[in-house]
Amino acid sequence: MKRSTLLRFCGAFLLAVLMGTPAVAHTRSCSLSDTAGKYGFTLTGVVLLGTGPVPIAAVGRAVLDDSGNVTGTESRSVGGGFADETFTGTYTVNPDCTGTTTLNFYESGKLVRTSILSIIFDDHEREIRMVQKSLQLPPPSGAFLPVVITVEARRISAEDDE
Repeated sequence: MKRSTLLRFCGAFLLAVLMGTPAVAHTRSCSLSDTAGKYGFTLTGVVLLGTGPVPIAAVGRAVLDDSGNVTGTESRSVGGGFADETFTGTYTVNPDCTGTTTLNFYESGKLVRTSILSIIFDDHEREIRMVQKSLQLPPPSGAFLPVVITVEARRISAEDDE
């Protein structure tokens, strides 16, 4: 009887130890060199104007370099008005894979807005998720427009995925 109780106790103890052992978490750290690459993206959201919300959607391509620079193209529709745009800017990335990007958008070479976005790199720097913090029109107005915009990006070049 004692042997049976002892075996049950040992079995229960071993099971508790195995079940209670936490998995070892591997912390991933991001850097500009890890996040540099070519990305395709989609953007959706609304611009909040005095007349009401105006839907916005876009697709595009961005190139991030390991010095923190961004260049790209975007095809966008705002309230049904379509435009092809280019953009340039900068980005930062923290070791926890969060960061910020500031982008200047141009139509036919003319600055049309500046956007600041909070970003997070995901899936071993293969994806970027973003939410827009601000949208500012160029001078002379310089007005800030309230927006609710999210962006999802994914690497588009196989050589960047290594």
